[in-house]
Formats: sequence, C-alpha cells, structure tokens
Amino acid sequence: MSKNEIDKKTIEKLLPHRHPMLLIDRLINIVPLKSATAIMYVKKNGFYVQGHFPGQPVMPGVLIVEAFGQAAAALTAHGIDPKEYANKLVYLMGVDKARFRNPVLPDCELHLEIEAIRSHGRVWKYKGTAKVDGKRMADAEWSATIVDRKQ
Repeated sequence: MSKNEIDKKTIEKLLPHRHPMLLIDRLINIVPLKSATAIMYVKKNGFYVQGHFPGQPVMPGVLIVEAFGQAAAALTAHGIDPKEYANKLVYLMGVDKARFRNPVLPDCELHLEIEAIRSHGRVWKYKGTAKVDGKRMADAEWSATIVDRKQ
C-alpha cells in the first residue's frame, strides 16, 4: 500500500462500522483532507441485494449514499492528526442533490469519487460521484460533523 491508498484493515481502524455495514473496501488516490476514490465490491451475496429485488437484484440507493458517507469519514479521519481524532466519530448530517442515474447491479466494482468542498470547524461538506466502469451511476452532496465518541 502506498501513502495515497489504504486497505480495509486501516479503514476499520478509522471507522466504527463493521460487517455487514462497512461498505467500502479500499480508499485510493488519496489527497489528504481533499479527495479520494473509495472502492466497494458489490457482491451478489451482499445482504443489501438478496431482498432488493429477488430475481433482479439492485444495490439500494440509500446504501450508495451511506458508502459516500463512509468514504468521506475515512478520508477525513485519515487526514486528521491521530491524536486529534482519537475518540471521535464522523456523523452524517444531511444529504443534498442525490441523483441515481443508473442501477448498480451485483458483481461490480463501484468507484466512489469524493471531494471535500469545504470545512468549518467540525462541519464538513462533500460531493461525490459513483461510477461503474467509468459510467456515472449516482452523485450527491452531503455534510458531516466530527463529534466526541461517548465513552
């Protein structure tokens, strides 16, 4: 792994999410606190496609938004001084301009290109585009905040 790439084990150190809700598998092309691309392997045995929809599985759009949020949280946590981030969590605050352009089908590699567009104190604003094989599947803007983890 290079400095501008982190694997799932490192993501697990940065985020509180665990299987089956940890959706992102890698973070690549990292520009600290600015941008990255998250990779999510959308599998046909994923909990989110088994019942959505039987016989014609599609990844739910709300989970694409969740994956955007996880990617942004990992990017932010990875870029902040570890002492400053200790005992913190990143919470999603709002989602704007979410558009689902094409269905995301199982057995694909979903690329979530994200960018931090501004930060003000503990509040961050991001935008992202989800792609499969270079084709735009979804995009959104969202905001998140860094909060103290309850002990």
